[in-house]
Amino acid sequence: AEHQHVRYNPLRDDWVLVSAHRVKRPWQGQLEKPPPEDVPRWDPNNPLCPGATRANGEVNPQYEGTFVFPNDFPALQPDAPEPDDSDHPLFRAAPARGVCKVMCFHPWSDLTLPLMSLAEIRAVIDAWAELASELGASYPWVQIFENKGAMMGCSNPHPHCQVWASSFLPNEACLEDRTQRQHLSQHGVPMLLEYAEQEARRKVR
Repeated sequence: AEHQHVRYNPLRDDWVLVSAHRVKRPWQGQLEKPPPEDVPRWDPNNPLCPGATRANGEVNPQYEGTFVFPNDFPALQPDAPEPDDSDHPLFRAAPARGVCKVMCFHPWSDLTLPLMSLAEIRAVIDAWAELASELGASYPWVQIFENKGAMMGCSNPHPHCQVWASSFLPNEACLEDRTQRQHLSQHGVPMLLEYAEQEARRKVR
């Protein structure tokens, strides 16, 4: 583990270069400043706060728990038109339809998920499960994710996540679906279950 090597990634069926010793090199590159900690609990100009007006003119309810609404700037829409036919195979396009929602975890902007109470976190997880079940009945892929921090592309400090349901499997999910099906067919056990059992037994990492 101290020396460079390539490590097999069974989910992607490829090899990854690991050079752990490079983290010991001196660093004089860019250092990011910590995020500001003076986020107000409620801001009437923050479109995710209770009672605030969003970009489309809608006013949020005075919610006290989780709050789910259609994304005002969705990456996917259920009624997207068919792309034009291409006259060359290198310029193919296919339809991409879906639904994008936003879910606020809590009415307060100065909280993050780890700082919420267990009951509040449970309410968030229950809402995730409900959304996954509801959207999964119509779409083959439902992805629930949070962009954490401005550096990662989060546009608002209010505790919230994105929910995207699409008419297609993304490339990474499609590849991992194939490798897991192959592993199950060849070995008779789910890959991730076997992986977790091996990690727990080996206690290497």
